[in-house]
Amino acid sequence: MARYTGSVCRLCRREGVKLYLKGERCYTDKCAIDRRAYAPGQHGQARKKVSEYGTQLREKQKARRVYGVLEKQFRGYYEEASRRKGITGETLLQILESRLDNVVFRSGFAASRPEARQIVKHGHILVNGKRVDIPSYLTKPGDVIAFSDKAQEVPRVKELLEAAESKSVIAWLERDLNTKSARIVRVPSRDEIDVPVAEQMIVELYSR
Repeated sequence: MARYTGSVCRLCRREGVKLYLKGERCYTDKCAIDRRAYAPGQHGQARKKVSEYGTQLREKQKARRVYGVLEKQFRGYYEEASRRKGITGETLLQILESRLDNVVFRSGFAASRPEARQIVKHGHILVNGKRVDIPSYLTKPGDVIAFSDKAQEVPRVKELLEAAESKSVIAWLERDLNTKSARIVRVPSRDEIDVPVAEQMIVELYSR
């Protein structure tokens, strides 16, 4: 599947908020949005009047970029969310949170979602004891994700596991550093999903 391969710092600057796509760098003074808090490009510093449609589009783009999802797949997630019971916007975010690459990131086993995606694609992750190398694989409550024995010998994975010891884990996950694993306890509530997105605007955009 195709994916964005350009500068991710440009994406944060375009949206005007930190999307934390570069991991630890985003927390330092090297962060691009701290140094140049305006949109990229020749006219980035120009004042622009944003329409209602434009505002809705920006919210959708932020969500896509946070989770590293292209338009066709994102639209599929929205259609799935609209079929389920509950609030469509909240359900959409819950589906995105259940992606395997996001669960690896939320467990503290990767510095960023792009790195978590790479870890999954390299076959380092097991789901309920079976190797899964599809970042978009949708997990569910009760699933256990873990590093394979071979992956635990990879230098970068060793670094991440050491770093995870000082990181707290989100409430809807249980992590066991002894077994290098995490279990999904339940579906996250909206207030546990700390992404800077107004999901109702996404629903309004797709409802046009």
